[in-house]
Amino acid sequence: MPKKKKKRATIKKRLFNKNRLVILNEDTFEEIFSFKLNLMNVFVTLTLGAIFLVSITTFIIAFTPLREYIPGYSSTELKKNATELALKSDSLTTVLHQNELYIKSIQKVLTGELEYAKFNKDSILANEELVVPEEDMQATAAELQLRAEVEKEEKAAKESSAKASKKKTKNTK
Repeated sequence: MPKKKKKRATIKKRLFNKNRLVILNEDTFEEIFSFKLNLMNVFVTLTLGAIFLVSITTFIIAFTPLREYIPGYSSTELKKNATELALKSDSLTTVLHQNELYIKSIQKVLTGELEYAKFNKDSILANEELVVPEEDMQATAAELQLRAEVEKEEKAAKESSAKASKKKTKNTK
């Protein structure tokens, strides 16, 4: 234990031991600068200088166009162009797929491979006007006979309902 304390005490003495840094002119031995320093001041100064240098370098690289020269960083214009091209290629693949489906359906129509389940009758009927000759519009004998029978039944139903309503009105009076 006492050895450790002695070592710590000697290290502490060295850190805070005052030294003089003198800069002299070699020819005239004239003193140009003189500093009183200790190791602790030198250590703190060098540490703060290194932190300042690293922070300034980081700031310059991060917030100036110099970052484009570092591998892994890309320019903002390059990112913008890549995004636009990705959107365009996505829309082009969608359009290409739709065109392929259209061409396949046209080929099926031309080759006669049209499936009945996929055939839409309403769209065909809407596009084509149906012209019926007047001869087909005339009623046949069977239709005329059916109409006459229906008229007789309707008259009989009306007469029976009229008689029933007269009886009800007489009974209520």
